[in-house]
Amino acid sequence: MTDFQKYVQRYLDHIPSENWLEELKNSCDKTVDIYSKLSEEQSLFAYAEGKWTLKELLLHLSDTERVFQYRILAFARGDQNELPGFDEELYADQSFANERSLSSLLEEYQLVRKSSQILLETANSSALKNIGIANGNQISGETIGKLIVGHNIHHLNIIEERYLPKL
Repeated sequence: MTDFQKYVQRYLDHIPSENWLEELKNSCDKTVDIYSKLSEEQSLFAYAEGKWTLKELLLHLSDTERVFQYRILAFARGDQNELPGFDEELYADQSFANERSLSSLLEEYQLVRKSSQILLETANSSALKNIGIANGNQISGETIGKLIVGHNIHHLNIIEERYLPKL
């Protein structure tokens, strides 16, 4: 197994059922539930020096999902161009998430997720099997869709293990 395959698998292993489209909805619901219970002050919490605040983490989920959406769309439409990677730390540093209201970040997350759901639920299943190259690695649109789910659950686990106990 290549390093990239191991990277992908660590996220896919978080998906609790075969019905990953249902888990896409479930992970959104759980994220919204957690963030809806936070105050503005709590949303600025980072569990350690140099770690993202809860606001930054939420915007990271939206940013990553947007990048993944574009990859899914491009591959499903047969685009053969190699797509670049992205630097999640740079994106977080330039996001100004902590200057925004928690409610605006949560609304954005929900809209981005709804967009993913529509894209993935309406795409032709054979088109989602198309393989493209992103960040130097071959991957299908379907696998990227599953990565959205696994990535979200990965961060939910971090929130539950490292953030919430310290609030």
